[in-house]
Amino acid sequence: MSQDISLSVAIITKNEMKRLPDCLRSVAFVKDIVVVDSGSTDGTVEMAREFGCRVYVEDWKGDGPQKQSAVSKCLNDWVLVLDADERLTPEAQAQAIAIVANPESADAYSFTRKSIFHGRWIGRGGWWPDRVVRLFRRSRGEYRAITHGRWITQGKLMHLDASLEHYSFTGYADLVARMNDYSTLRANELYASGARTNPYAAVAHALFMFFKSYVLGLGFLAGFDGLLIALTKSGGSFLKYAKLVELKRTGKRGIEQRVPDREFQDAAEARSSRGRQ
Repeated sequence: MSQDISLSVAIITKNEMKRLPDCLRSVAFVKDIVVVDSGSTDGTVEMAREFGCRVYVEDWKGDGPQKQSAVSKCLNDWVLVLDADERLTPEAQAQAIAIVANPESADAYSFTRKSIFHGRWIGRGGWWPDRVVRLFRRSRGEYRAITHGRWITQGKLMHLDASLEHYSFTGYADLVARMNDYSTLRANELYASGARTNPYAAVAHALFMFFKSYVLGLGFLAGFDGLLIALTKSGGSFLKYAKLVELKRTGKRGIEQRVPDREFQDAAEARSSRGRQ
């Protein structure tokens, strides 16, 4: 049941028919829900409209610009942004309602994210606490960055103790595919910014990332899942810089980008068509 509170919800989608319903149910207490879709073919748009969302269909512009577009269409100054693979927990819901009802402390708030993989919460290997800014005054900031959009507030940022639930990866194949997709995106961004690297740096980054995830991040306590997470984090770091080396050698951007869905008509699209994603 929606409540009369001055809060809007903004969600970007592509082929999210499987994951969007649970996301929307978690914010059903909000009247104004904006969905910006980048060309779904699985019924996502129709389902969102049936739920009562205001739906807009736009070409994919990148994660940050797409979310900024969704935020700009909201009716209220206070906005909660979710990905379709995220769920607002009852505790996070209660905190969001309280903050909007008495907006005195800050202009933006971050939540921790509990990543659920193979049916369990993975609290190791760098997947926790995974803080993300999701609740904010839209008049006091903006989204920046294309691949992984980040909300930058002009005011005070506070960290909440409530969590979102995150159902991002469907299995090991999804982990590996996304590793390749996002490393391509990041390599292209680094190349465009004029970043410099070399093959030895790629190896060094990969080794450090594995050590950070598996040892320092206690990924070994998460069993085989923790090992796969560490390996894909390491592999993603290596590929990001290896692809940057290749770009600098060839001068050609757009190393094969296989992602089938949302996030980049390109990578963020991967999150849309693979299970949520």
